[in-house]
Amino acid sequence: MTDRTSVLDVLARMSSLQWGRWGGFDAIRQAQASRLHDLVRYAREHSRYYAERYAGLPDGVALEALPVVTKHELNGRFDDWVTDPDVTRERLSAFLADRTQIGERFLGRHAAWRSSGTTGEPGLYLHDAPACATYHALIASVMQRPDVAAAWAFGQVANGGRRALVAATGEHFAGIVTWRSLAQWAPQATTCELSVLRPVDEWVERLDAFRPAFLAGYPTALRLLAHEQRARRLSIAPSIVWSGGEHLTAAARREIEAAFGAVLIDEYGSSECLSIAVGCNHGWLHLNADWVVLEPVDARYRPVPPGTLSHTALLTNLANRVQPVIRYDLGDRVVFRPDACECGSPLPALRVQGRCDDVVTLRRRDGARVPLLPMALTTAVEEGADLHLFQIVRVSDRELAIRVPEGPARARRSSWEAARSALARCSPRTGSTTSRSRSTRRRRRCPRRAASCTRWFRPRPCRGAARSRERPAERHALRPERLRCARTCPVRVVAVEPSR
Repeated sequence: MTDRTSVLDVLARMSSLQWGRWGGFDAIRQAQASRLHDLVRYAREHSRYYAERYAGLPDGVALEALPVVTKHELNGRFDDWVTDPDVTRERLSAFLADRTQIGERFLGRHAAWRSSGTTGEPGLYLHDAPACATYHALIASVMQRPDVAAAWAFGQVANGGRRALVAATGEHFAGIVTWRSLAQWAPQATTCELSVLRPVDEWVERLDAFRPAFLAGYPTALRLLAHEQRARRLSIAPSIVWSGGEHLTAAARREIEAAFGAVLIDEYGSSECLSIAVGCNHGWLHLNADWVVLEPVDARYRPVPPGTLSHTALLTNLANRVQPVIRYDLGDRVVFRPDACECGSPLPALRVQGRCDDVVTLRRRDGARVPLLPMALTTAVEEGADLHLFQIVRVSDRELAIRVPEGPARARRSSWEAARSALARCSPRTGSTTSRSRSTRRRRRCPRRAASCTRWFRPRPCRGAARSRERPAERHALRPERLRCARTCPVRVVAVEPSR
């Protein structure tokens, strides 16, 4: 993305974006409709999957008449889904298995990453060069806001424009891939990457030495750093703090802003569409409606009115053609604002009820608390144990429990041992780990199905639990967070013994 053609493409999209938004909501909807028509036509002509799904539908059909697609369906037909004949699931999987190529282009032309598997089913994603240029233009449009531009200019002068990221850096995830792509536009010395798998003390030491003007990370990580800043163990003065990857609560926003005194930007995105919406100073997210369609729907995929919390949301990414995403069940619950936002933006305003994980806190023998990010715990288990269907629960001040699916005893034991070792490696400052092979079984049945049901459902997060890795809920009348696991769930305990 550093060649002259790519730079000109980003600049052209920035100009088009600004002109369209200056034209107001009607101009934005007109651009959206035109891009949607082109995307559907392209998908029908170049994707075997969409050609089959849209067979018999007339040209120019309304978006609401198109069938809904899910991650499970698309992953099952990956080679038919993509529009580049040179792309296969096998070739992409081999590329993503090589961690030395994080941030590099697949086949020299596509950005590639995988999802962390929040629903228990990791996905593989491709974004073509025009889509990446669009995402960069959307980021640049945020930087053109008066308050953000002033803060960025101050950071360039006061701290040399240095940029730091706290994220999962050891895999081909969207955040780190995009970060390294953007870092190619600046000298290497001006960027710093911090892994969520490293202790907070190490973050503090490196950030104090680096002194970033721009700090980006997950809300849970930024909140931990805000705590260190208030305790005067950290002393940095970023002019801009960028939050993404998790739900940013109002309380977390206040803490981060108060600790750093910086402009806080909250971005809502996904592996399927990198930039869906960006927050304003009034606490609302504004949908990038010129490049994204987000439909709030109920459990039967019927539209819900503004002001009503949806059961899920259907995403259409108008920028990416190598892997078309049209009416995709995103799984997030959203509510659109029925009136205009006080900030004056012509873009629709919404709020998202997304992942909101608690930091897991353990105690050392001297009584001191040791915080562990949920993102660090789950990333460690996914990468170290290749396990994507699990739940981590804080049992006590010195114990974590891992819940894994029922299966052969030997395979279950092997998964647990690998997960225990991975957790030990991710928290070197908390001490050694000791394994206690304590196992229990808990029967939880789906309230709408027979006792023999073998499907999995998203559980309500229990107290102190990290992110759940379970399959999406079936479309029962009950809300998915009220459902429980429909199979016996063995519990394996990892006892983490913090050091002195």
